Amino acid sequence: MHQEIEHEVIPHGAQAPSCAMVIFGGGGDLTKRLLMPAIYNLARIDLLPEKFVLIAVDRLELTDESYRLHIKEAITTFANDKHYSQKLDQKKLDQLLKSIYYLKGDFSDPQFYKQLDKTLKTQSLNHQILSNTLFYLAVGARFFGTIVDELGRADLLKEEAGYWRRVIVEKPFGNNVESAKELNQQLRRNLQEKQIYRMDHFLGKETVQNIMMMRFSNAIFEPLWNRDHIDHVQITVSETVGVEKRANFYEATGALRDMVPNHIFQLLALTAMEPPPSFTADLIRNEKTKVLNSVHRINPVTDSIRAQYTVGQRDGVDFKGYKSEEGVSAESKTETYVAMKLCIDNWRWAGVPFYLRTGKGLKQRYSEIAIQFKTPPLSIFKNTNVSTLNPNMLVIKLQPEEGASLTFGAKIPGPKVEIGQVHMDFHYKDYFQNAPSTGYETLVYDCMIGDATLFQRSDSVIAGWEIVRPLLNYWTESAAPLAYYPVGSDGPVDADQLFVSSSQGWRKSS
Repeated sequence: MHQEIEHEVIPHGAQAPSCAMVIFGGGGDLTKRLLMPAIYNLARIDLLPEKFVLIAVDRLELTDESYRLHIKEAITTFANDKHYSQKLDQKKLDQLLKSIYYLKGDFSDPQFYKQLDKTLKTQSLNHQILSNTLFYLAVGARFFGTIVDELGRADLLKEEAGYWRRVIVEKPFGNNVESAKELNQQLRRNLQEKQIYRMDHFLGKETVQNIMMMRFSNAIFEPLWNRDHIDHVQITVSETVGVEKRANFYEATGALRDMVPNHIFQLLALTAMEPPPSFTADLIRNEKTKVLNSVHRINPVTDSIRAQYTVGQRDGVDFKGYKSEEGVSAESKTETYVAMKLCIDNWRWAGVPFYLRTGKGLKQRYSEIAIQFKTPPLSIFKNTNVSTLNPNMLVIKLQPEEGASLTFGAKIPGPKVEIGQVHMDFHYKDYFQNAPSTGYETLVYDCMIGDATLFQRSDSVIAGWEIVRPLLNYWTESAAPLAYYPVGSDGPVDADQLFVSSSQGWRKSS
């Protein structure tokens, strides 16, 4: 293991320090649709380093010029999207394109890394860059260990005083506890933990980052954020799309592995974590990991539902079922929907159920965190027309529109004492400019300045897989039940069985 080096802390909002960036999988869809537009956006708002070079690596037969044309088209298409108010900044784009190079190579060939080392040194010198280097692994998980091993053998990961070497790894981070541990061991052969940035683009969304801001900067929320005032919490990630052309991936993965240990558990951790001593990466990640380690062991029989979509309709259009998708076995037991109930064994949350669900082929596309508060005593209204009180609910909306809403009771005007429900809605777009974003801007920038707050640490990854281990083990048994739901529905009716009282139920999307 290399000697640990301390690096300068760059404040948020400052331009990132000069660096070279290498993207493995530079010819892929992720790079074209998300990474390159994100890098352009950083350049447009002057957060990309002034001295910067990017080397895209892939197996395609491309030249520097043909690759630049490919990227120019992708960024232009992104910037011209009708949903965004920003026009293409041609000057910034032209400057960025001049710093981009392409290198064809085989990721498993040791000789290629010698060529990469030479290209890095040459282009870094041409762009007056010293030794900061960011490696982005936008490739299949099967290549992660090989690439990092070869980078290590080529001495490309060694840090020297004042200069850093960092590696961004895209999910999935394994597919169970054992494979996640094995992947971590592979990476740690050549990297320190602080050099590894495990990417989950979901955490780049503004509203996800705002969960901590809402909780810890507003005194109206934090005093109520506990078991004395909260009845239960629901976290939903609902998708309308099916598996489309990803059946080979999805058959081996399923909804649980694809969404729960990463996206949904990170939302759970941000919602339930204790206030950190200060707003620094490791202290925040310590608190998030404590939450995951405090989750009570799930009973897969009583606390979970798995289901698969069947033929159905949405908006008058017919859709086929999962088993009819190309590449899916007619006997498939792969879940496209999962819901679970879990509890957190600590003083803040003891006795408060958390309900989580995610699925494909559903009625609406949305992601949200809904916090339902307990109802006050009814006694003072006993001589009025008020027979029931509806609970207050705070909903943090992540997509498609980012914002938050609060539901509370108010008297309906008139001589009778009647209570109606009031909805207060906050939308980001109404208060802040809706600049074009892929969700990767913040994460790439944070890696460049060395802020790991929004990236998963290895202990958090392992803790997430430990939570779902009982479900994965149970679902491999032939007798484990699989429910069904039609495309265009809200999911299987069996999911309603998870709720512990009649006053609880899945929130309908607004």
